[in-house]
Amino acid sequence: MAAITVAGRRESIVARTTADRALLRTFLERDRLFAAYAICDLDDREFSKTRWAAAFDGSAIVAVGLEYGGLSPQPLFVMGSEDGTSAILRDVLRPRAAYVAFLTALQPTVTAHYRLDAGPPMVRMWVDRTTFRPYPADARRLLPVEIGDLNRLYQLGFASWLPSSAIANGVYYGIRVGGRLVAAAGTHVISQDARLAVVGNVLTHVDFRGRGFATATTGAVTADLLRTCDHVVLNVRADNPPAIQAYQRLGYREHVRFEERLGHRLGSPWPSLPGPLRRLLSIAKENPAR
Repeated sequence: MAAITVAGRRESIVARTTADRALLRTFLERDRLFAAYAICDLDDREFSKTRWAAAFDGSAIVAVGLEYGGLSPQPLFVMGSEDGTSAILRDVLRPRAAYVAFLTALQPTVTAHYRLDAGPPMVRMWVDRTTFRPYPADARRLLPVEIGDLNRLYQLGFASWLPSSAIANGVYYGIRVGGRLVAAAGTHVISQDARLAVVGNVLTHVDFRGRGFATATTGAVTADLLRTCDHVVLNVRADNPPAIQAYQRLGYREHVRFEERLGHRLGSPWPSLPGPLRRLLSIAKENPAR
């Protein structure tokens, strides 16, 4: 497709929606650990809940974006070049509010489209079988029938409740004291195909902190996942050194620091004219008249 001139500027990058999982997976695997959530969302269980965009410079893919469905705000993930990311956020993925995840180098690009709430950077940590160090503790795998106990614990620190399917489809471990669930850790998403998982929902009741329960439950979840996964990742706030150190005791290592901020769309809710024009021309190229 020929380049398009807009306001005297030559633009060759075209962003469009895509459902080509092989194409997306190949690009995301360039940074498997940072893109772990997105790679897992390519699995059948999650893919129907997502909307994807890719930006192309000619035939070369230069950026990918993922918008997760559901009540606003939902996650919005972008990865790739500045120009490609800008095209995706300008022309394709345009939620009015979203939790935007991106490498810090893309912050000027993202803030051209979203006003971001303040917050510390996030640390993406990872572990595999060679680095993992088990943490002996009496943590037990939770069953779906225990979802009520889990949600009562999570009500102290999280805004939403989990369905029982979260336990059935994921891996959750907890520690009880006197029969009461006082600490738990689980998974956000798992991909058996990619052999990759994301640990999350780690919480200890305030009355039982400082006893290593968070480390113990996270370690139990990680050990279980590493039976079938090559890599396990998690996120932790950069301003939480005790948590970082706890995960390091399990063998987790820092991969990258990135931003994950609540963003509010700037300007008009309507896309600019050049975006739809580029998409129409791109579609015409993919589907020539026969």
